[in-house]
Amino acid sequence: MISSVFILLALGGGLAGAQTSGSFNVLTYNVAGLPDILSSGNPEVNTPLISTRLGPYSVVNVQEDFNYHAALYRDDRHPHRSATSGGVPFGDGLNTLSNYPFMEEQRVKWERCNLNSGDCLTPKGFHFLRVRVAEGVWFDLYNLHTDAGSDSADQTARASNIQQVLTFARTWSAGMPIVVMGDTNSRYTTASDGQALRNFVSSLGLVDPWVKIIRGGNPPPGGSGALSCPKPFPSGTSQATIDACEVVDKIFVRGSPAVTFTATAYANDNNKFVDSANLPLSDHYPHSSVIAWSLSSSTRLGDPVGGPHGNPFNGIATLIEGKSVPKLTTITLRGGSRMDGVSYAVSYTGGGSTTTTHGGSGGTASTLTLNPGERVTQVTMCEGQKDSRTRVFSVSLLTSTGRTLAAGTTTGSCTTSRAPTTAGSGGAWGLVSGEELDRLGAVWGAVY
Repeated sequence: MISSVFILLALGGGLAGAQTSGSFNVLTYNVAGLPDILSSGNPEVNTPLISTRLGPYSVVNVQEDFNYHAALYRDDRHPHRSATSGGVPFGDGLNTLSNYPFMEEQRVKWERCNLNSGDCLTPKGFHFLRVRVAEGVWFDLYNLHTDAGSDSADQTARASNIQQVLTFARTWSAGMPIVVMGDTNSRYTTASDGQALRNFVSSLGLVDPWVKIIRGGNPPPGGSGALSCPKPFPSGTSQATIDACEVVDKIFVRGSPAVTFTATAYANDNNKFVDSANLPLSDHYPHSSVIAWSLSSSTRLGDPVGGPHGNPFNGIATLIEGKSVPKLTTITLRGGSRMDGVSYAVSYTGGGSTTTTHGGSGGTASTLTLNPGERVTQVTMCEGQKDSRTRVFSVSLLTSTGRTLAAGTTTGSCTTSRAPTTAGSGGAWGLVSGEELDRLGAVWGAVY
């Protein structure tokens, strides 16, 4: 089955009526929600205060959201919020509150932990979501809380934790924008932890807003003195001083060929999360960033239909990154009672071509070879239930010359995606595991 497949189709103008640029702000906050007897904070009193102050942020990642989860959500009004995985010792303490819908939720437990700081007592790990900000603007969100402690075994476990996220992101987020936020328990100034952070950033092409905006692009060197924050900050401490110290809570950002992501602001938002005595509401400081986004003029992501099953692939990563946007030349749809697979050939302006196949070889094959100047202008996809899973049941394409291509069986739940002005055709991305399509969307690319 293929899940979340994008047919990369092509583009010359903007999406009709769609916003092409904008911004949103994010917050990461370890809320110290362990049971009172274990917490370094005062969660019974402070969690309700935190709840009332999360609203101004578009996307919030929280860590240690364990036994006071109901209080954290009680006065919050974000329309999209992850369900708790449980208190101690059952949950991972990771949750997201968002103004934007999300899908593909996964909770992944660390493969390695060190027992001395209690890290093995809960299923700590990372939380993955795919978030839709606006039409064409999707990004992959990671929330994490790595192994705590300072001995060599802790540092080894943390390096393993960060590598686990890196490995997952290389597969699941290939070609996608990424926002990583959470408690890394790491500082650049610590030699071992700093090296793991640097490798994580460079391997995934991420930007740390604190490093970029506060430090002018230069992280503090490993092995240097810690740039510690006082707890609490003395009254009257300037925002510049508050922002300058390094904490273990980090934000990392990257864009993609489909949408640029640029961190334009960073702040330690301590002053927004203090009590009447000016004391922090948690033993960690809240950190925020503003992310400006802009849609590409040559590659756009469309909304998918279907269910969340299978393993990922992404034509943006395999066909576009580092290359010119290809032109779709031939497409084959295979289907019967449901969609079985898709195959397509693309050519590049500088020469060369490639053919890609996703899914199974069952069903009846229908092929369309595009004529010079012809492009796909509309895709209609229908979904339905099979074996308690939502799958893609049919796909039909319409070209600029009025020709059509279709496969599968239509249902009562269908979505039509239309090309931007003067758009045409290109490739595919999504999830695949077996012989049928589970999710399908469209990516629109440049017209030649």
